[in-house]
Amino acid sequence: MGHHMRDLSKLIKAYDIRGLVGEEIDAEFVRDVGAGFARLVGTSVAIVHDMRPSSEPFAMAFADGVTSQGQDVIYCGLGSTDLVYYAAGHLDVAGAVITASHNPARYNGIKLCKPGAAPVGQDTGLAEIRTTLETGIPPFIGTLGTITRRDLAPEYATYLRELVDLSGIRPLRVAVDAANGMGGYMAQRVFDGLPLEIVPMYFELDGTFPNHEANPLDPANLVDLQRKVREAGADIGLAFDGDADRCFVVDENGDPVPPSAIVALIATRELAKSPGAAIVYNAITSRAVPEIITEHGGTPARTRVGHTFMKSLMVEQDAVFGGEHSGHYYFRDFWRADTGMLAAMHVLAALGTADRPLSALVADYSRYVASGEINSEVADAAETLAAIEKHFQGAETDRLDGLTVQLDGGAWFNLRPSNTEPLLRLNVEAPDVETMARIRDDVLALVRS
Repeated sequence: MGHHMRDLSKLIKAYDIRGLVGEEIDAEFVRDVGAGFARLVGTSVAIVHDMRPSSEPFAMAFADGVTSQGQDVIYCGLGSTDLVYYAAGHLDVAGAVITASHNPARYNGIKLCKPGAAPVGQDTGLAEIRTTLETGIPPFIGTLGTITRRDLAPEYATYLRELVDLSGIRPLRVAVDAANGMGGYMAQRVFDGLPLEIVPMYFELDGTFPNHEANPLDPANLVDLQRKVREAGADIGLAFDGDADRCFVVDENGDPVPPSAIVALIATRELAKSPGAAIVYNAITSRAVPEIITEHGGTPARTRVGHTFMKSLMVEQDAVFGGEHSGHYYFRDFWRADTGMLAAMHVLAALGTADRPLSALVADYSRYVASGEINSEVADAAETLAAIEKHFQGAETDRLDGLTVQLDGGAWFNLRPSNTEPLLRLNVEAPDVETMARIRDDVLALVRS
């Protein structure tokens, strides 16, 4: 049975497979993806799943698909997405995690990686899996694979704690908002026995997300954590997304710390260990990031937004670290994969060895005022970009990712098209609020005219 009834182009995204449970994705479909993936990688597969109601049955179905093609399964049960990267890196096997990350409760999906946690995207395997699904899984002749259950969370925790030693820091009170996702489950395993007093929020695993969506990029979902940090007198707040690969940080005043400041802070820590190393950042990260990397003797490497671009440039430059404005942090020590937990541990280590509060600590890494991302619907993104480029033709511009325009006095803006909708996304940065607001309003007027 081929999946000719489904619109696979809608389900198979740039980096993963996602859709509505029951309507678009069911156990039979997931089993076939498992079989197609096993044929693609030709190696054992570690499987992790999140807390959504359909995730465990889907993980079993995926395992069934893998073993049906003669490959073995290491079944790790509940965990975060970065737990599967650990499995794939540490055991040198392929990996699959059943999760829809921060999507609403009705969704589920599958993220895949090759041995060594190498990414699987549209050009690195997803297109081949799609073809297999469309033509039908060929019958397999031979011995079926086996399923071994293995709890890798303790080893994962030990590994992270060897990378960032928190045993000697001053005691910290840490509010953690897990949004009923995997962040709380993993935090309890990683932080156990350390000088950290955890103030837990929404640690109950619940794939219906009864408190708020598990997407900390939306400021509405940080409000509860901000309030809790102030109420509890916490030193820091951490917010994880549903599958806990992204982490957002709130300071002791309850103010969100811009991810760019976290990128710069971790960069300086990694450069202290690996002098002169390359650090990757994306085109809409604060200009403070390359400045600070350079001041600390590192080599800044700028890339397009998106984790395939991050990872390939990290390989090319042998970069020690890479950070995105969206709360994704990638580490050479973690097979170049992104892990919110390791990023959080770096911030805790910096805070726990400093004699000042987090707001003062991160002030060293924030130099400019950012607008945040502002979306505008446009009829023709390419045409609008060309017109704006022409309008600013005296300025220094580049087309690495959409259009970036450098203006006088250290200000700049980037306009880039959405991959999926007729939108242009604007980011502006300037030395002060007035300049930022003026540029933002001028560019928006041009875009929307």
